[in-house]
Amino acid sequence: MRKITFYISGILLIAAASGCKKYLDVNHNPSAQNSVPEADILAPVEASVSSLIYGGGSSMLVNAWVQNVSQNQETPNSDTYQVQNNSFDGYWTDYYVTTMNNDYLLIKEANGNGNHEYAGIGQVLMAFTLGNATDLWGDIPYSQAFQGTVVATPKYDAQDTIYLDLQALLDSAIVNLSNATPGHVPGGDDFFYGGDEGHWIRAAYLLKARYYMHLTKAPGYSATTQATLALAALQNAMASNSDDMSFPYAGTATAQNPLYQNYGPISTSTSVLCATLVDSLVDRNDPRLAALVAGAPGTGLDSGRTAGASGVLTLADFSTPGAFYGNAGSSTYVLNYTEALFLKAEAELIISGVGAAQQYYRQGITTHMIKVGLDTTSASCKAYLAARGTLPASNPYQFLMTEKDIANYMSNENWVDWRRTGYPSLTIIPGAVTSTIPRRYLYPLDELTSNPQPQQSALITDRVWWDAQ
Repeated sequence: MRKITFYISGILLIAAASGCKKYLDVNHNPSAQNSVPEADILAPVEASVSSLIYGGGSSMLVNAWVQNVSQNQETPNSDTYQVQNNSFDGYWTDYYVTTMNNDYLLIKEANGNGNHEYAGIGQVLMAFTLGNATDLWGDIPYSQAFQGTVVATPKYDAQDTIYLDLQALLDSAIVNLSNATPGHVPGGDDFFYGGDEGHWIRAAYLLKARYYMHLTKAPGYSATTQATLALAALQNAMASNSDDMSFPYAGTATAQNPLYQNYGPISTSTSVLCATLVDSLVDRNDPRLAALVAGAPGTGLDSGRTAGASGVLTLADFSTPGAFYGNAGSSTYVLNYTEALFLKAEAELIISGVGAAQQYYRQGITTHMIKVGLDTTSASCKAYLAARGTLPASNPYQFLMTEKDIANYMSNENWVDWRRTGYPSLTIIPGAVTSTIPRRYLYPLDELTSNPQPQQSALITDRVWWDAQ
């Protein structure tokens, strides 16, 4: 943790943001820095949320473990759960140094200047990033994490406490965004919403609902209570696809979508789409296939690599993310209105049953179809809805979470939902070096050596606090 407490580091993703050209000196001591304009911090933080937290290496690993992507490499590898503590050093840096440390500076600066809108946006971004981090690692530093030279070895806060902090952050964000005053307010430096307070408030309420639903099986929590809280939050959350929290990319050499960078023709990685994902879309005749899956460059076929398959095969024989999500100029969809619909469906399912959940489940599917450019009255969409548009009473979670996984394309939420519900259905892959699919991240080696904590003995097969059986 000494990296994040001694240095401002990580305003380095600025080149990924279309039209954004400002930099901060990465060698300044935070305690010696007098003032940094909020506009100089916000855009880089948003770029890192998009390119690292949603679309970076950590997301690639998560999506390998839920069998959305696969590595064309010899096994054992991280697909077969062969990881060590140092495998996670870069991911920890992405979260703490590049994103949350600078977001903390944004919030601190905005609060000091009385710029409520900047403070509120920073708090939403902090809640999003912190929530992702605790879902990956469990207990993590927060209350002492950004204290400069005062606390060189910050304690790890318990995950149940972090979840209370998430709700408090979002409540404070909503207050700040609701009290925004004319003056020093975001505009072009806000790549997600252009400074629109209403959109940010709706995003905050979506995150509140998400985090309530994460705790439906947590020790000491009631599923019905959490679902009721989520439904109340969703009344003020995203209301259409236009509310999506999406980051635009121009498609130029310095402004490319991270999925294109990680999987596309310019990528130096060996990651491609997994057969589990591709075959499921093909088998169900999903009309969204072309939006989600690109034909393999060498064959033109929709072909995923079998997770855990041995040997290095011809990379060009496998599909990569499709045109809607995976082109150089595609936007990243960090938060989605469709998630609000599926959260509402799950909450209604818990409280009132399948009948109450049905309309939101179907609306989630149709809204995602519209989002990726389909006509829901077309023959292919109507056939799909006839086959998949009704939530079955016998096993509603299987349908609900499978469809939510598709709409939350490449999101970390898919791993959260699998751990919470067991769906989408996954089978441990051939050649796995553990007896079960991983349920958490290891703490990074940098932390073990510089900030030893008792939680660091956790294994990837151990459960985080909310992941109760």
